[in-house]
Amino acid sequence: MSHKAGFVNIIGNPNVGKSTLMNAFVGERLSIITSKAQTTRHRILGIVNGEDFQLILSDTPGIIKPAYEMQESMMNFVKSAFEDADILIYMVEIGEQDLKDEAFFNKIIHSKIPVLLLLNKIDNSNQEQLESQVAFWTEKVPNAEIYPISALQNFNVPEVFQRIISLLPESPAYYPKDQLTDKPERFFVNETIREKILLNYSKEIPYAVEIVTEEFFEDDNIIRIRSLIMVERETQKGIVIGHKGAALKKVGMDARVDLEKFFGKQIHIELYVKVNKNWRSNANMLKRFGYNQ
Repeated sequence: MSHKAGFVNIIGNPNVGKSTLMNAFVGERLSIITSKAQTTRHRILGIVNGEDFQLILSDTPGIIKPAYEMQESMMNFVKSAFEDADILIYMVEIGEQDLKDEAFFNKIIHSKIPVLLLLNKIDNSNQEQLESQVAFWTEKVPNAEIYPISALQNFNVPEVFQRIISLLPESPAYYPKDQLTDKPERFFVNETIREKILLNYSKEIPYAVEIVTEEFFEDDNIIRIRSLIMVERETQKGIVIGHKGAALKKVGMDARVDLEKFFGKQIHIELYVKVNKNWRSNANMLKRFGYNQ
């Protein structure tokens, strides 16, 4: 029996539902999801295995015009998504008109590989608006197959998945069949904590934060975690900790609940906060955090 395998890379503007779609395909919360832009900072692979196929999905940061070095690195992850894709998913949402970067858009419309344009969040539209948007994107990206979907409500998602499988090239599996992602366990600890910071703080705080898990000890029944929350200024450190440590304690409690579901074990987590001035523009720090690779 023949076997199919390939890389399916998801690109689009910030906050259009790329992470929600990948998690729906994979069946696990590999990518963090919030209503804030720039939630995804890295390129994250999610692997879906069947008896005769392996689908390697790639969730990428939303396309933006970079303002500092970390964002430059984020856009390099998006550029790399064009290089190894067998199928490209270009995701837009109802009411959207264009990519923020014309060079990326030109790459999409001149792509030599299959392009699926997913018009997401159609549950927020009416029939007239939907038909208008489909007509707009049919003219704008004539090389794409267009699918109206709701990633959150799982509308048309199974149909898109089946179409992707049909387009995969014949190939042996690239990864072991029991593997779910290319990222280590500490990465998902970091991302879970960062998600809680995105949800619990406003303004600049979430974007000035990076997480480093310094200890991850796993026993039969418990995982003991010690993670550092990096900020850029002393004032940010005070906000993250909160009055008598209450804000930081809430982040830890919220993260523990999700991590216990993810790992299926009891979690003991310790968080502390450290100032590292302007880490988002420091090449050495960015490399340590997995950017600039």
